[in-house]
Amino acid sequence: MLIDTLLHARWIIPVEPESVTYEHHSLAIHQGKIIDLLPTELALQKYEAISTENLENHALLPGLINCHTHVPMTLMRGIADDLALMDWLQNHIWPLEQKWISPAFVKDGTNLAIAEMLLGGTTCFNDMYFFPEVTAQQALEHGIRAKVGLIVIDFPSAWAQNSEEYIAKGLALQEQLRHSTLVSTAFAPHAPYTVSDEPLQKIRTLADELDLPVHIHVHETAFEVEQAQTQSGQRPIQRLQALGLINPSLIAVHMTQLNDEDISLFAEAGAHIVHCPESNLKLASGFCPVAKCLAAGVNIALGTDGAASNNDLDMFGEMRTAALLAKGVSGDASAVPAMTALKMATINGAKALGIDDITGSLTIGKAADVIAIDLSALEMQPIYSPLSQIVYAASRQQVSDVWVAGKRLLKDRQLTTFNVEALKEKTKLWQDRLSS
Repeated sequence: MLIDTLLHARWIIPVEPESVTYEHHSLAIHQGKIIDLLPTELALQKYEAISTENLENHALLPGLINCHTHVPMTLMRGIADDLALMDWLQNHIWPLEQKWISPAFVKDGTNLAIAEMLLGGTTCFNDMYFFPEVTAQQALEHGIRAKVGLIVIDFPSAWAQNSEEYIAKGLALQEQLRHSTLVSTAFAPHAPYTVSDEPLQKIRTLADELDLPVHIHVHETAFEVEQAQTQSGQRPIQRLQALGLINPSLIAVHMTQLNDEDISLFAEAGAHIVHCPESNLKLASGFCPVAKCLAAGVNIALGTDGAASNNDLDMFGEMRTAALLAKGVSGDASAVPAMTALKMATINGAKALGIDDITGSLTIGKAADVIAIDLSALEMQPIYSPLSQIVYAASRQQVSDVWVAGKRLLKDRQLTTFNVEALKEKTKLWQDRLSS
């Protein structure tokens, strides 16, 4: 049988089924989908391919899913480091955004972020930022999978003047993208402290009607929770529950300030949490109680947050930090084993975004969102468990190849859709502007 692509690998870690590593197996890819996963000796007998890759020292994994980003903010990487969240936002980031946000800023920042993510094995990202139509267009142009946030905030910006205009523009983009197989949308109200009840109620109604997720920062800092209690007598989670937003469509980001009641509520409701360990550590925002949430049955995905507060979009770093931090916070060395960390970066993210029927694991019938990790380096030896090696020892620089929906976007560490030098030049222009 003639197919598009045949990948022969030393190891394949499909994520589903869990805790399985296949040795000397092959992936058969045709028309953008995985059509077979079988021993290499059988694959050689069964298939002929237009493109064949012999990845003798590599592990194949599903592409990583970065479940919380602000990709245009990659242009602000390192611009206001070592500050508390509200100081960082109010005195540095928001003034810069007010001055510089434009379609051009979003386009160039998105391109920089997509290039970085592909180099690091990320094949899907969930974004929240202004001018989402520009982010969507760049994702389509470069062939990466994305869930683009229809941002809503009570305050005017260069994109919209009030919550009604944000929602109207978001709905227009949702309609424009509804037939896309790569880029889809989620409502993205910024946070409980920046979006009032009326637009949140409208979002809840529309999300139900359109079957869209709701992506929002929640309980990011103790200050946020204390301020809400002082002003309204309610914790933000209590307010969201009263508004009917805590349900299987909710993607709650950060969640560092949780009590047992909050965790039980999320578990019972089937709501999702996106853990951003490195951003939370850098901003001293607190620790999401990951071990407790997992034990309660809450689905937890991983995100980097924006590069302005991280300072990278490295999902390998997030996996390792998430595993180590959970062990330290819980006092339990088994709290987040390597397999759980990998699930948080793949299938759990797909579940949170409502696309686990499309991606998140190397399963026959799913899209061929695949990454190859070269484990031949001296510092990777010896290899007793490729899974543990990937989570605890490997780095994003060992991602050699990336396919999204069967299209090769990274080949031997070379991006196939970018002029890297031109991208660097544009980034330098923005650096000069933002630092002036």
